[in-house]
Amino acid sequence: MPATPAWPPKSAPRLFVPAPLAEGATVALDGAQSHYLGKVMRAAVGDAVILCDDTSGEWLARVARVGKRDIQLSVEALLKPRELVPDFWLCPALLKKDRFDLVLEKATELGVAAIHPVLTRRCVADRLNAERARAIVTEAAEQCARTALPTLEQPVKLDALLRDWPADRALFFADENGGAPAAAAFVAHAGPAALLIGPEGGFDDAERAAIRAHPAARAITLGPRILRGETAALAATALWMGTTGDWNG
Repeated sequence: MPATPAWPPKSAPRLFVPAPLAEGATVALDGAQSHYLGKVMRAAVGDAVILCDDTSGEWLARVARVGKRDIQLSVEALLKPRELVPDFWLCPALLKKDRFDLVLEKATELGVAAIHPVLTRRCVADRLNAERARAIVTEAAEQCARTALPTLEQPVKLDALLRDWPADRALFFADENGGAPAAAAFVAHAGPAALLIGPEGGFDDAERAAIRAHPAARAITLGPRILRGETAALAATALWMGTTGDWNG
C-alpha cells in the first residue's frame, strides 16, 4: 500500500504571529502575511498552515476563509513545544547593510538566543532599521523551521555594553591580536556566554584595552587569517554551537 502522506505536509507555509496561540483560536492575517498566503502560496480553504507564536511552540492551522485583503485561520493542534535555545548572545559591531543583513539571517539560522548590535568607533554604519531587521530575523526563522525568535536589541555603544554587562555571562572577545584558541575556550566554559565581534576596521587600541580590562571578557583567536566581520561572527557562532551548543544533542 502507498505510504500515508505526512500531515501537515512539509511544504505547508510557516508564519510567526504576534498573538498567543491555542487550540480552537481564530487568527486573522492581513498585510504582507495575507498577501504571502493568498497571492504567493495561493492558499485555499482547508489548506494547512504552520503557525508559531514564539511562546508556546508550533501549531497546525487551516485556512478558514480567504478574503480580498485578509485571511482567517483556525488553529487545530499543537505540533511541538517551543524549542530550547542555547544561552548564547551574538554581539556584532554594525556593518554595511548587506553584510549585517547576512549576520542577522545566518545568526538566526544557527540558533542564537539574542543579537545585541554594537556601535564602535570604526563602524561604517551608525543605525539599524529595527523593523527591517526584525523582518529579516523572522523570515529566517520561518524558513529554517525555528519555533523561537532571537531577541533583537537596538544598537548600543561599546562602553554602554561593557558598563551594563551581566556578571554571570562570559564575553568571548574575538581579538585580532590573539587570545586562547576559540574552540578550547568555548569547551572550557559552561554557562551563559556571548561573542563580541568588531567592525570592518577592527577595534581601536582604546576599545581593545577596555574590553580586555572587563572582568567577564575572554580574548580568543579565530585562527591565523584575518576574517571579515560577518565571516568572523558566523564562523565563531557555528563553532560555539558545535562545541558547546545544541548541535551535539
